[in-house]
Amino acid sequence: MADLRTTNPDPASPYPLDPADVTPAGPPRAGAGVGLAVPGRATGERGFVPPASLADFAGLARAALPAEVWDFVAGGSGTETTLAANRAALDRVAVLPRMLAGVDTPSTEAALPGGRFALPVAVAPMAYQKLLHPDGEVGLAAAARAAGVPYVASTLASTPVEDIAAVGGTVWFQLYWLRDRGMVADLVGRALAAGCAGLMVTVDVPVLGRRLRDVRNGFALPPHVAAANLPGGRDDLAHQGTPGVSAVAVHTGAVFAPALSWADLAWLRERTPVPLLVKGILDPRDAVRAAELGVDAVVVSNHGGRQLDGAPGSAAVLPEVVAAVGERCAVLLDSGVRGGTDVLRALALGAAGVLVGRPLLWALAAGGRAGAEAALALLAAELRDALILSGCADPAAARELRTLIGG
Repeated sequence: MADLRTTNPDPASPYPLDPADVTPAGPPRAGAGVGLAVPGRATGERGFVPPASLADFAGLARAALPAEVWDFVAGGSGTETTLAANRAALDRVAVLPRMLAGVDTPSTEAALPGGRFALPVAVAPMAYQKLLHPDGEVGLAAAARAAGVPYVASTLASTPVEDIAAVGGTVWFQLYWLRDRGMVADLVGRALAAGCAGLMVTVDVPVLGRRLRDVRNGFALPPHVAAANLPGGRDDLAHQGTPGVSAVAVHTGAVFAPALSWADLAWLRERTPVPLLVKGILDPRDAVRAAELGVDAVVVSNHGGRQLDGAPGSAAVLPEVVAAVGERCAVLLDSGVRGGTDVLRALALGAAGVLVGRPLLWALAAGGRAGAEAALALLAAELRDALILSGCADPAAARELRTLIGG
């Protein structure tokens, strides 16, 4: 097996990486393998000693995972320009803290679609979590329940939505639009019957972005990882490895509908009794149209830099989207969030909250459910510190902060 510290099969590759995803890693640990990450800092069956920051989980995960799995999760599309832009856009946001606010014990509670939660955070929808650790989606959903935040279950989860929802807590279901509308209706019905409290439709994947790391690796899903929400045999293509071909891209090309339209979104709105969120919005005009159709929230997202390479960093367009929709619906930020300071930045730019993705996968890889619980607890602590340092009693106050871009 290749050196687990090699992020790209071509050491001379010029493609930039998200700096938060390339924390220097130590030597690979014995026993690491697909779906068998070995927590190197566990203190017992349920104990886990977290690193110093949420972003530092990347190094632990990189040391635990086979190189091709690391690439599948860490990589972006094309030359990974947008992947790098997500971090750059957030790093350009300077927050002006308020002084003499008398804040020492801020509340981190915030309103998100469907209720109030312990943090202005939801766990982003991410596919095939059993690739990272046997605990998979159930482990991460249990960590989200313990943290008091929503967990978004992916259409391409490696665990059925019914089993994820049975963990308890607040579960939203993320929907990819499939070529078979009957399957779409069936997925929505299953999610609602299982008790999912929200529906998040992803609109930025008419086809899968060309993810060159997966192409170079000839990446395919291992036999023990499957798209558990699709009927049997519907993900066979994802397991057929071919040199120079991403089997996951072949599979999604066969089952995803490339021509999702506003009429489809209106059809879904009419049939969705729970909060409806639309993920993958970057242009304010699309945000306005979604709000006019009655969605409860838009998620400003470029899919973590994994779809259109050359799209802007999500944080760069967030203020325009917030201004465009006004009070018609909530606005959440996705892509590039790596810690509590980033949550504060998003709030100061007008977001109601954020989705957190890769860092929680890194934590899952490093320590299973215990690692994910530790990561979310660390994120909460980072946010509390950021609120105190900025003079904010709660996330609502953070939305009143001023920002400078590039300052």
